[in-house]
Amino acid sequence: MSGAQGKAAEIAGAVGIIAEVDYSRIETRHSQGWVSEVARTSEEAYALAKEYVKKGEPCAIAYHGNIVDLLDYAVENNVHIDLLSDQTSCHAVYDGGYCPQGINFEERTRLLSENKDEFIKLVDKTLIKHFDLIKELHNRGVYFFDYGNSFMKAVYDAGCMEISKNGVDEKDGFIFPSYVEDILGPQLFDYGYGPFRWVCLSGKEEDLEKTDKAAMEIIDPNRRYQDRDNWAWIRDAKKNALVVGTQARILYQDAMGRTNIALKFNDMVRKGEIGPVMLGRDHHDVSGTDSPFRETSNIKDGSNIMADMATHCFAGNCARGMSLVALHNGGGVGIGKSINGGFGMVLDGSQRVDDILRTSMPWDVMNGVARRAWARNENSISTVIEYNKMCEGKDHITLPYIVDEQLLNEVMEKNISK
Repeated sequence: MSGAQGKAAEIAGAVGIIAEVDYSRIETRHSQGWVSEVARTSEEAYALAKEYVKKGEPCAIAYHGNIVDLLDYAVENNVHIDLLSDQTSCHAVYDGGYCPQGINFEERTRLLSENKDEFIKLVDKTLIKHFDLIKELHNRGVYFFDYGNSFMKAVYDAGCMEISKNGVDEKDGFIFPSYVEDILGPQLFDYGYGPFRWVCLSGKEEDLEKTDKAAMEIIDPNRRYQDRDNWAWIRDAKKNALVVGTQARILYQDAMGRTNIALKFNDMVRKGEIGPVMLGRDHHDVSGTDSPFRETSNIKDGSNIMADMATHCFAGNCARGMSLVALHNGGGVGIGKSINGGFGMVLDGSQRVDDILRTSMPWDVMNGVARRAWARNENSISTVIEYNKMCEGKDHITLPYIVDEQLLNEVMEKNISK
């Protein structure tokens, strides 16, 4: 488990149960405050959840055990679940990323090294049972979404053709949506919102607090509900105790939000208000990654299997002068299943950096919004129109010509009949 799921549940005002087979991971997250309760049985986990729901209090509960046992209990005892997902490391499903049902973490580790063929058989058997339980819960009204960590691909590879959307192969995706298809894509990526990051290189907590305040002042919470959420997130960042180690922050922002915040930070460095800052972003972003099962899963024009976008993003960031630019494979969904481009930009307070930011920050985001607009994603098209008006005479993104579907069908039928 990472700390993100539990912390997110509590910030959102929810009660969440996060399964983890390695107890040392639970101990770490509990001691750091990323989960509030620890349960050793499925019964205890659901009892705790029910108690906190009844009290109307958010709570992150770590369950020490296998997620399949947890779901098994829910099906057998008719436990109501509102939202269900999976973040198992299925990009390395046969290398320890997924623990079979019926064995503990230590037995899994021993079997992995001593009898990998048997381990693989157990993994495949558990994956199919995992899918069957999710399917049953889904039929009972549970909303399940795939995190994009190759869970559904792993189920398909284990021999379960039923999970394939087209019943033939994985090319059209799977019967359950990736959360990028259902949520993140249309509501965030298509507008240009993504995980903008910064690290205060001074290591001072007060520098991070100053940047939080500056970022919050730039966001207009009345513009869109996404801005309201992001404004509240950065307002409460210190209270939510999100820092582990470096004085770093992550904040979802669109192209102009990132640009304006970056320019403000560089100005603060120039004035001596804070030390130097390193900007970056997660690879799980609007335009930095091509991955048909996650980042580009809501691109439906047939180009979601292409790696052009991440490569263009990488090349454009290089040409515009960013401090560090990377292009690599893997990243959350496994080697061969995605191409990722990342960047780092050091803010030293110079005019040179201002000039780089004004061209590179919009490019890093709008490159992906353009791709999504060309795929006819409505929110991306409206975002591009807004961007073109704002940048008239300085920058311009071409828009797709939307074909009249009825006219196209009539022409095709007429010519095919000949």
